Amino acid sequence: MLQGKKILLGVTGGIAAYKAVEVVSRLRKAGAEVRVVMTKEATEFVTELTFREISGNPVAVDMWAPIQHWNVAHIALAEWADLALVAPATANILAKAALGVADDMLTTTLLAVTAPVFFAPAMNCNMYAHPAVRENIEKLASRGAHFIAPGTGKLACGAEGPGRLAEPAEIVAALENFFAEGAQLSGVKVLVTAAGTIEPIDPVRYIGNRSSGRMGYALAEEAVARGAEVVLVSGPSALTPPKGLQSFVSVETAKEMREVVLREAETSRIVIKAAAVADYHPKTVSDHKIKKNDEELSIILEKNPDILKELGQKKREGQILVGFAAETQNLLQYAKGKIAKKNLDFIVANDVTKPGAGFNTATNIVKIISRGGEIEELPLMEKREIAKRIFDRILPEEFK
Repeated sequence: MLQGKKILLGVTGGIAAYKAVEVVSRLRKAGAEVRVVMTKEATEFVTELTFREISGNPVAVDMWAPIQHWNVAHIALAEWADLALVAPATANILAKAALGVADDMLTTTLLAVTAPVFFAPAMNCNMYAHPAVRENIEKLASRGAHFIAPGTGKLACGAEGPGRLAEPAEIVAALENFFAEGAQLSGVKVLVTAAGTIEPIDPVRYIGNRSSGRMGYALAEEAVARGAEVVLVSGPSALTPPKGLQSFVSVETAKEMREVVLREAETSRIVIKAAAVADYHPKTVSDHKIKKNDEELSIILEKNPDILKELGQKKREGQILVGFAAETQNLLQYAKGKIAKKNLDFIVANDVTKPGAGFNTATNIVKIISRGGEIEELPLMEKREIAKRIFDRILPEEFK
């Protein structure tokens, strides 16, 4: 899968920089072309000459070195790459990338890269667990960056725990899997719903929920990464739609979402209903703002259509239907009940009372439950990684 791919490797100043030499060697043996950008600190561990000889290409270090070609070096490298990899990714480079700092060749190039970006963190275990580092990782992941998790074991500093750079073979395998997945769903239409719906009370007020849309947007992004033709139908959200969508449809109410979803589902092979659709809407909507007074305000609510149930009733042979269940109690009981009641193939269930697993967070803790009752429990992890695990689980063998 790496034959002919153009890989831009950023090497930073950590003791694990020596492993990046083997990463370059393995990438070239797999057929990739590799260009290396080093920080000045990285040259304290491995020489520029080493990477030049192993990669077969000039190595970029200094922003102000004499130019060899009539181009802007960091822009040329950014436009050249099919994928950018930073290995090792120190706490320093993660912080700079998260903040958009551009103070050397590597950070400036990363800001200009439009290709997928992978980070392979490597640092002391306490640093890796530090809230600032975790926040930077979450911020980068929310922008679409990919992470190759570090290994656990004895570190160069003498401590023991997570923080070792992943082995070169694992890093290369992660890139191979990424490119393989990029063609996995080629020509397959995937419909994803995201965020919550809002039901107006008057021109000013509405009934809504706390959903940010992060999970649905992450699922849409993952489907795009696997080559699918993705339609994302979203309620109100502050998030930017992922690049590469076939179409993006913004709606507000449950009725608006129902109309779009039922239409698009007719031609979709996979439907993932991650939106938090309001169960009820006000029976009467005032044309004018309801004025406040000393009396109680009573609002009669009517039930909204159950979009997921309708999708289950209309589901055709071969179509995959995935629902979500956000609960506060009896998680498995309610989730399994929804599978049967709504004719689902899978349901992704989470207890929103658990820290890090509720709405408006970059992380979640979920259980993926199949129609047959198999349960895959995922620990606390970023929603982008959960989206990847969901697709790994729900895709039939014909797509793998």
